[in-house]
Amino acid sequence: MTGGTSNPAAIAAFLAMLAAERGAAANTLAAYARDLASAEKVIGSLVDADRTALARLGEAWSALAPSSLARKASVLRQFYGFLADEGWRKDDPADALPRLRPQRPLPRLLSHGEIGVLFALAESDAVTGEPAALRLLAFIELLYGSGLRATELVSLALAAVPRDAPFLTITGKGGQQRLVPVGERASIALRAWLKARPDGGRHVFPSPRGGHLSRVRLFQLLRDLALRAGLNPEKVSPHVLRHAFATHLLEGGADLRVLQTLLGHADIATTQIYTHVDGARLVALVNRRHPLAGHNATH
Repeated sequence: MTGGTSNPAAIAAFLAMLAAERGAAANTLAAYARDLASAEKVIGSLVDADRTALARLGEAWSALAPSSLARKASVLRQFYGFLADEGWRKDDPADALPRLRPQRPLPRLLSHGEIGVLFALAESDAVTGEPAALRLLAFIELLYGSGLRATELVSLALAAVPRDAPFLTITGKGGQQRLVPVGERASIALRAWLKARPDGGRHVFPSPRGGHLSRVRLFQLLRDLALRAGLNPEKVSPHVLRHAFATHLLEGGADLRVLQTLLGHADIATTQIYTHVDGARLVALVNRRHPLAGHNATH
C-alpha cells in the first residue's frame, strides 16, 4: 500500500457538492466516502495520484463484482471531474480507471410542457424588471438554451461575452475552451441582465461577497422557481436543464457529433447516453431516409 492521505477538504467539498446540487442522500454520501477511502488505502493521496497510480486500482479491484467495480470507478471519475472543475488539479487522470461499467442510466428529464411552465413563470417575473428576476431568466435560458454546466454558468466571465457575435467562450473541464452558440431568446435575456447587473467584478453573475455566484445558490434558485411553478423541485436542477437541452436537440434532429461539441464532452461515448431517449424517431429516420426506403424486399 502507498502511504499518504487525500486532502480531506477536497473530499468534504466534493460530498457537499453532491448533497447540495444533486440531492444525494446521506446513505449515498456515506457509500461514496467509503469508496474514496478504500481507493486511498491502495494508492495514497487521491488529490496527488497520477494515472499510473489509478491504473493499479484495476488489479486491486479485480475480484469485485462488475457492479461494485463500476460504482467505485464512477465515484472516482466524478471526484476527479470535480477536482478539475474546482482547480484542485490541472488535469483529470480518470481515464486510467477501469472501464468496465454497466450502461449509464439517463438523468431525470423535464418534458417540453414542464419546460414551458418553468419558463412562463420566469418570464412573468422578469417583466417586473427586478434584477433578481432578470438574472434567473438568464440562468435558465443559458442552461436550457446553450447547455452550459453549472460551473461554466456561474463562473462565466464578462470577457467571454462578445458584443458582436452570438457565441460565448466557455472554459470547460480540464481547461478546454469551446464556443457555445447563444440563441436569440438567451441573448435577449442575457442583455437584459447585463443592463441590470451591479457594477464591478469580472463575472457575469457576481456574488455580493465577491467573486461569482456559487453553484449551490444557483441550485437553490432553480428549486425555488420549480416549487413556485408547481413542479416537483426534485426534478429541477442545472444538470437536468442541461440534459433537457441535449435530449430535446436530439429529438429535433441534431447530429450526435454536433451535440458532443456543444456539450463539451471529450468522449463521444459520454454523449451516446442520449441516443436511446428517442429510439422511435431514430428508427423512423432510417426508414424514411435510407436509400432503400420504400423498396419492398424480395425473397
